[in-house]
Amino acid sequence: MILNFVASMLIVECTRISLCSIVSSLFSGFATMTVVPYKDKTTGKREQIAEMFDNVSPKYDLLNHVLSAGIDIYWRKKAIKLLQKEKPQTILDIATGTGDFAIEALKLNPKKIVGVDISEGMLAVGREKIKKLGKENVIELRTGDSAHLPFSDNSFDVLTASFGVRNFENLLLGLTDMYRVMKPGGTCVILEFSKPKTFPFKQLYNFYFRYILPIIGRMVSKDTSAYTYLPESVQAFPDGNDFLKIYEQAGFKHTKCIPLTFGICSIYVGKK
Repeated sequence: MILNFVASMLIVECTRISLCSIVSSLFSGFATMTVVPYKDKTTGKREQIAEMFDNVSPKYDLLNHVLSAGIDIYWRKKAIKLLQKEKPQTILDIATGTGDFAIEALKLNPKKIVGVDISEGMLAVGREKIKKLGKENVIELRTGDSAHLPFSDNSFDVLTASFGVRNFENLLLGLTDMYRVMKPGGTCVILEFSKPKTFPFKQLYNFYFRYILPIIGRMVSKDTSAYTYLPESVQAFPDGNDFLKIYEQAGFKHTKCIPLTFGICSIYVGKK
């Protein structure tokens, strides 16, 4: 009888271990799963993201403002206001795109803003906008990879990123390099899409993102993959507390998440 009991316990324990291994493997696979714009291509995510943004760059600003009903402008303003007390002299804007966040950061009166992005098409549009503003002496846009930033350690007072970290090929690696180039005592502010959790915003958001946005995006940008990739990448992105865990793993301290507009977007703040 005792032997039967012991045998039963061993079977239960073995089953538990097997299930844990299976679950662990599934989660590990999910964590390394890469969402890419062009599923029929064999190039890596970095190369595909650069190609996608080069393709949509001429209409990117128009689409952004139309598809978000202009609310993306409010989100950027809200994020920059959080940095007013920092009085930064040097700012690095990651995945700067056409430079909207870098331009908004001019309100902080820094001496220098550097924006980096992997898409030359987006940077070309951004440089024209900065030229029209007459701010070439303050804002400089460069080609750069978030995972291998071309800057020395402890170079910038503040780091910013809007709607870009979701596109990192390796999120932890990108955030870790961002932490490296920020000065001790500096602040990092990241603006990124997140997923609403409450009814009916969750349902409305999912319907709009999955069915309406891709159709409008394809009509205007002529890229059949770019605005299908957007909702897919948002769904796969670890938002809220899940993102904060990775943020902290990269080294950031005193992290917090500030949801905006019913959780459609979130601001993530971290210190060094």
